[in-house]
Amino acid sequence: ASSCKNASWDIFFCNANAGAPPGSAYQSPPPINGTSQGLASVQALVRAQPNVEKLVGDHLAVQTLIRAYQIQGHHVAQLDPRGFYGLAECDLDKVFRLPTTTFIGGNESALPLREIIRRLEMAYCQHIGVEFMFINDLEQCQWIRQKFETPGIMQFTLEERRTLLARMIRSTRFEEFLQRKWSSEKRFGLEGCESLIPALKTIIDKSSQSGVESVIMGMSHRGRLNVLANVIRKELEQIFCQFDSKLEAADEGSGDVKYHLGMYHRRMNRVSDKYITLSLMANPSHLEAVDPVVQGKTKAEQFYCGDTEGKRVMSILIHGDAAFAGQGIVYETFHLSDLPSYTTHGTIHVVVNNQIGFTTDPRMARSSPYPTDVARVVNAPIFHVNADDPEAVMYVCNIAAEWRNTFHKDVVVDLVCYRRNGHNEMDEPMFTQPLMYKQIKKQKGVLQKFAEKLITEGVMTAQEYEEEITRYDKICEEAYNRSKDEKILHIKHWLDSPWPGFFTLEGQPKSMSCPSTGINKDDLSHIGNIAASVPVEDFTIHGGLSRILKGRANMVSQRVCDWALGEYMAFGSLLKEGIHIRLSGQDVERGTFSHRHHVLHDQNVDKRVCIPMNYISPDQAPYTVCNSSLSEYGVLGFELGFAMASPNALVLWEAQFGDFHNTAQCIIDQFISSGQAKWVRQNGIVLLLPHGMEGMGPEHSSARPERFLQMCNDDPDVFPVSLKDFAMRQLYDCNWIVVNCSTPANYFHVLRRQILQPFRKPLIVFTPKSLLRHPEAKSSFEEMLPGTHFRRVIPDDSPAAVSPEKVKRVIFCTGKIYYELTRERKNRGMDDTIAIVRIEQLSPFPFDLLKAETDRYINADLVWCQEEHKNQGYYDYVKPRIRTTINRTRPVWYAGREPAAAPATGNKQTHLMELQRLLDTAFNLEAFSGKF
Repeated sequence: ASSCKNASWDIFFCNANAGAPPGSAYQSPPPINGTSQGLASVQALVRAQPNVEKLVGDHLAVQTLIRAYQIQGHHVAQLDPRGFYGLAECDLDKVFRLPTTTFIGGNESALPLREIIRRLEMAYCQHIGVEFMFINDLEQCQWIRQKFETPGIMQFTLEERRTLLARMIRSTRFEEFLQRKWSSEKRFGLEGCESLIPALKTIIDKSSQSGVESVIMGMSHRGRLNVLANVIRKELEQIFCQFDSKLEAADEGSGDVKYHLGMYHRRMNRVSDKYITLSLMANPSHLEAVDPVVQGKTKAEQFYCGDTEGKRVMSILIHGDAAFAGQGIVYETFHLSDLPSYTTHGTIHVVVNNQIGFTTDPRMARSSPYPTDVARVVNAPIFHVNADDPEAVMYVCNIAAEWRNTFHKDVVVDLVCYRRNGHNEMDEPMFTQPLMYKQIKKQKGVLQKFAEKLITEGVMTAQEYEEEITRYDKICEEAYNRSKDEKILHIKHWLDSPWPGFFTLEGQPKSMSCPSTGINKDDLSHIGNIAASVPVEDFTIHGGLSRILKGRANMVSQRVCDWALGEYMAFGSLLKEGIHIRLSGQDVERGTFSHRHHVLHDQNVDKRVCIPMNYISPDQAPYTVCNSSLSEYGVLGFELGFAMASPNALVLWEAQFGDFHNTAQCIIDQFISSGQAKWVRQNGIVLLLPHGMEGMGPEHSSARPERFLQMCNDDPDVFPVSLKDFAMRQLYDCNWIVVNCSTPANYFHVLRRQILQPFRKPLIVFTPKSLLRHPEAKSSFEEMLPGTHFRRVIPDDSPAAVSPEKVKRVIFCTGKIYYELTRERKNRGMDDTIAIVRIEQLSPFPFDLLKAETDRYINADLVWCQEEHKNQGYYDYVKPRIRTTINRTRPVWYAGREPAAAPATGNKQTHLMELQRLLDTAFNLEAFSGKF
């Protein structure tokens, strides 16, 4: 029989391939025992069920209909089955068996078509639109279907509905109170989206019940004061103080506007009866810039408490519709969400969808149907909800929190609302959206609508409602009266990332001195040997890497180190002392210039790696080194957030080339440079920026040192008063530290100083490229032993230093150019007439040490030499400070490239010619004669 069947199929395919239609292509198999059983059985089936074809077709049509609602329901399409799927009016009362891909049946396995449509309409076409059918995971799709399709699932207890109303009252009356008291103040109120407050509180309640102990939040200005008051529960009087223009700030720094400030608060969650810590990050006006910062801080808190699955610490990001669609940082942040060293195991995104951006309509603001479409790239489900239906909002927020707790993936809640006022309270929206705002003026407030509904349904009486309003109004009024007693604004009350125990109770450093950053010779040898080894058995490394490790072992035996080994010594010693180190950026594991090799790869076993740095000591801190996604803005923001969580970690971000940091300029300008001044929070992040003119063209030469130096807050015209601990006080007063080290030992010391100093400041390091392998750019172990320190200035150690009175010129420089200058000086035989002094720490400027050098070479003229163009590099920063140092008694001449628009030439020959010209100028003792 089997062979007969095969023969009949062979005939079928042969005929079909020859072009015969399926009906005539089929031929019955040969008779078995004298009968044609195959044909007879088919004919019998058709006689028994003449409508089988229609029945199957109708069931397929119903399944297609169900799927259409699941896919398209969020568009609130009026899906009429008649005429679309081959179903007729007469089919509406026909009963259909339900497929396993829907939960609309509840306990029933079959339903009439009319009821199927009704239930699908209820699930997908009311006040909630669910986008999820693009998710390529069946379990996740089924989970969502069950949450929205199951009949009667969206039910709330009496107590839950009363709590929801109380939260709506607080949200609404808070804004009304501010409007009454400060009608002409900008506050970026929440009017039109008051349900954001119960939305966030629902997410936090549900997450707390699931075991979350800490929630880190980021949001822009809209509704921020309301969130601070009613979600984080900031004292109302401290919020009201921010409106008093007469109060003076007591703390250091320049402060920020009230709707940018952050907050940190630990309190009891009344729903879960568990303590929860809530942190709202301070942020700039640059919309969405805070997103990766929140994710980095969340990752750090998860790391420090051993929360490897994100069950105890989570993040919530609140977005605006226009910014969510328009800002590329949103996309960059989403793409960190599932990377091993960056995942926070699921973020809940809440979009306050005003359906307008300042004055811009959505049709002008985005090309996609929804502002949330960017979230589809990471398979995040998107729940669109009418913000005027607080119960629907509460329901989807519960589901969002459950989703995050179940799958630890991102999820988006799109609160479709409106903005009752203009962009701020002073703005007139009728100029640009007249019809929209005519409609909004007629719109009844969501609190009024919801209260009327609950009173009609007997959930509460009108009197109870009025009493609840009176109670909250009284709370606001009493806080307002207390706020009048405040005399001083304390910015530190708005700190979003406190470091308990690191500072004194007054928030000051515990000392103003830094111990030696050197380490003993045994530790240097031990760490060096680890750097030169493969501490895992049966691990095959690349032949080229074997030579590199052999070279390291050779250096250790000679008690010297190159740049990579100097970095290894700094990292290894800090890890041994219990300091966690995290190095992140593009290709940092190997290093862009193939010098670092902190992650070794087995040449025979895929994905088998070894990180020798984690084998230094049994009780060492862990070392995290991670290649990042190809993003600067997102990743630098992430690392800044990570560094915010604890002062006892060295967090470094390395650019592929220093030139590429400018795509992260927003993080540098708004957070790193000015963060402490605005928000009284310190941060010790380190930026490693490869820099140097080496003929590699305009995009692989300059880390733009001029920009970092221009943002330094020290005064070029004032010679600082020399006090005890001068160098440390300078560091404490500065907004960031800028260095360009010329030796591995100095790089080693500056990294260790970053942790050993009694406060935290961002550190900008212009790192070398060619010096990584330069034979002279090596340091002896002697320069790294106990008692040694970072050298802010390295004086000349040539014969010129022996007889300073004979020196005719002092060349001040920084970084790699030093080696070109010393080579040229030697070739010209000018070792005793020209001194070369390296300024290793550019900011804060080492006035004291520079004075000692200029006083020593009293007969010499002074030249600043740099390889960068005159309008770039360090010249404009250094010149006035050297002039202040010498009390303007001598000119400071310039030797370097001429001003230019681009950082470097793309022509190698031109590059070499420019270099020779600047060296000629630097060593020509007559170059500046006759000039004034």
